[in-house]
Amino acid sequence: MDLGDCYRLLGLRSGASFGEIKASYRRLAQQYHPDINPDDKKAKEKFIALTEAYKLLLQVIPPQKTAQQSTQSPASASGETQTPNPEPTPQQTPKKQPTPQPPHISETEQRLKWKTYEQLQQFLKERRFPQAIALAEALAARLPEDAEVRQWQAIAYQLWGRTLIAENQLFKAKIYLNKALKTDPHNKTLWNEVQRDFQKLEQIF
Repeated sequence: MDLGDCYRLLGLRSGASFGEIKASYRRLAQQYHPDINPDDKKAKEKFIALTEAYKLLLQVIPPQKTAQQSTQSPASASGETQTPNPEPTPQQTPKKQPTPQPPHISETEQRLKWKTYEQLQQFLKERRFPQAIALAEALAARLPEDAEVRQWQAIAYQLWGRTLIAENQLFKAKIYLNKALKTDPHNKTLWNEVQRDFQKLEQIF
């Protein structure tokens, strides 16, 4: 595998900084990690290739560049300001936003957060809402001050509530819709969606 292949595999331009290489590898490794894709042979092969490319690129990064870039994010190194993406609609799975992490969150907790995010996204895709809610609640207990985690938790509640309406479990649906509002009360998009769900409940009653 040559250097060009390594950069392309990680989705980077040739000559990307250490910070960019590290961030891209972390994101892709979480996506294709065998723990998240236990029965996916292609994902496992992709994960191995990504790891090999990452190790090879680290060998050619100058030491002084490594030391400088490892303490900065790609955006801060270039002087750019990161802004969060618009809030995701509750019908969709929660979107990962490029918001800088609060300084009190350790690197270990960041890895836990995004690994959990990948699993949460998979549960929602498979409509395994009780499992998604349990996962989101556990992460929220670990990171109670993280606004993104609260948003993911609220979306899981709202999607489960909507599913319960379709299954005619109306009382239980109302409980989870109220939980969604209480968990993320300042999310206007979520609030509008939940109000529409409540209107469906009233029509059924």
